[in-house]
Amino acid sequence: MRDEVQRVAARYKLAVHVVSNGSRPIRPSADPLTQLVIVNQTPDAADDWIAERIEGGDVCVTSDIPLASRCLAKGARAVAPNGKHWTSDNIGNALAGREVSRHMRELGMMTGSGASFSKADRSRFLVALDTAVTAAMRAQSRKA
Repeated sequence: MRDEVQRVAARYKLAVHVVSNGSRPIRPSADPLTQLVIVNQTPDAADDWIAERIEGGDVCVTSDIPLASRCLAKGARAVAPNGKHWTSDNIGNALAGREVSRHMRELGMMTGSGASFSKADRSRFLVALDTAVTAAMRAQSRKA
């Protein structure tokens, strides 16, 4: 999703932070508005870095439901790579569903679809990201 995020960010001339614990190699972007942040490899270090710095006018792209919840609590917006907008109306159910799935996995049951990412998913994500960014920009301009 990095290319899609950078494409939307370039359109609006916005900074992007790609946060990683270094467990998988990430090629730094040539875009001067994109900063690669490498955090330590402790559990949730990347999530903590994001949650500590995110602000009301920011948008976080994440499939991590607890991180999305932390971002929403700070007044930011959160979008999943499948194009789902995380909101105060749906995050509670998502957190509960995550716990049910975790429990089912502990019992040895299979969870998740494992479906591949389609062009339609990519398109849905781009629309959702653009919508979140423009909404955040409008909200920030009303505050100014």
